[in-house]
Amino acid sequence: MRLIIGLGNPGEKYEKTRHNIGFLVVGKIAEKRGITFRLESMYDSRYAEMGDFEHRIKLVEPQTFMNESGKAVGKTKNFFKVDSEDIWVIHDDVDLEPGKVRINLGGSSAGHKGVQSIIDAIGPEFWRIRIGVGKSDKIPTESWVLMSFEDTEKLENMVDMIADFVLESLSKGIKEETINI
Repeated sequence: MRLIIGLGNPGEKYEKTRHNIGFLVVGKIAEKRGITFRLESMYDSRYAEMGDFEHRIKLVEPQTFMNESGKAVGKTKNFFKVDSEDIWVIHDDVDLEPGKVRINLGGSSAGHKGVQSIIDAIGPEFWRIRIGVGKSDKIPTESWVLMSFEDTEKLENMVDMIADFVLESLSKGIKEETINI
C-alpha cells in the first residue's frame, strides 16, 4: 500500500491558498480517477482509495490543521502498517519559485511546520513532493502561505500537471529530481 498525502488546512477559507496546494493536487488525482473522498474520523483524515488489492493507494487529506499533520499521518501509517518509504507527502515550499517541483526522500523540514509535525510522528524517511509557491519580500511567510493564488488559471494548470506527474510516478517509480512545471 502507498499513501499519497496532500497537506493543507481544512475549511473553505483555506481552499485556494498556497498552503493548500497538497489538497489541490490529491483532489485533482481523485477527480482524474473518478474517486471520491470520505471522512474517516479515526484517522483525522479524508481519504479516497484507488488501485487493486495488491497495489492499493490511499489519497489522504489530514483534517488537522497544517501544524498538526503528523497526528493524522501517524494514525494512518500505523493503522495500515505502511512503510515510511511508501508515503509521499505533497506540500508547498516557499523556497522554490512557482512552477518548480522538487522530489526528495528524507531530509529536514526546512522550516515547514506541517512537514516537521510528520517527521516528529513517523521519522524523516518519507518522500516529499515540494511544490514551489515562492515568497514575498513584503509579506511575512506565515501570511503569504495563507493567501490565495492571484492567477487561478495558472494554478489549475500547475495542479493538473503535478497530478499527472504523480500518477505517472505511481507506475514508473519515484526518484529524487527537480522538475519545472
